[in-house]
Amino acid sequence: MYAQLQVIADALDRLAETTGRVIAWLTLAMVLTTATIVMLRYLFNSGSIALQESVSYLHATVFMLGAAYTLKHDGHVRVDIIYQKLAPRARAWVDLLGTLLLLFPVCLFMLYTSMGYVTAAWAIQEGSREAGGLDGVYLLKSAIPVMAVLLLLQGCSLLIRNLLVIAGWPPPQQQDSGLDREL
Repeated sequence: MYAQLQVIADALDRLAETTGRVIAWLTLAMVLTTATIVMLRYLFNSGSIALQESVSYLHATVFMLGAAYTLKHDGHVRVDIIYQKLAPRARAWVDLLGTLLLLFPVCLFMLYTSMGYVTAAWAIQEGSREAGGLDGVYLLKSAIPVMAVLLLLQGCSLLIRNLLVIAGWPPPQQQDSGLDREL
């Protein structure tokens, strides 16, 4: 049973890891696009609303689709004055309760409330309100429920891992992603 649960948690972690690594490349695109906007503006006295909107799209996509990766690597903000002093089993209880009572309800709420919003945007193929802006607003809005699903899946991984620790199984070794060294 332990091995099966571990396989499931590992698969969910790989999904978050892969998504996060792919999405991280969008930050480079965002920087290059911003540099292009600045050069166009100050060197050529020109501008592009579509380019400016694309920076916002990239930023929103990185933020929303990178949330599960950040959760996997324990990078979300938390007050850990007490948490850091707890034993592994007590930490597992805190994480388990936080996942069940906070993460899951918030993600389910985001998923539920965003579906009408996204469906309406898709129905009209919503585009930019600005002349010359990007047409894919409905695609950007679709990232909201995708974020909720990715966070729910990563929450399932956390749930499994914390249940295993509470049950007395040794806590899994935290895998170093190497991303910090690469950047």
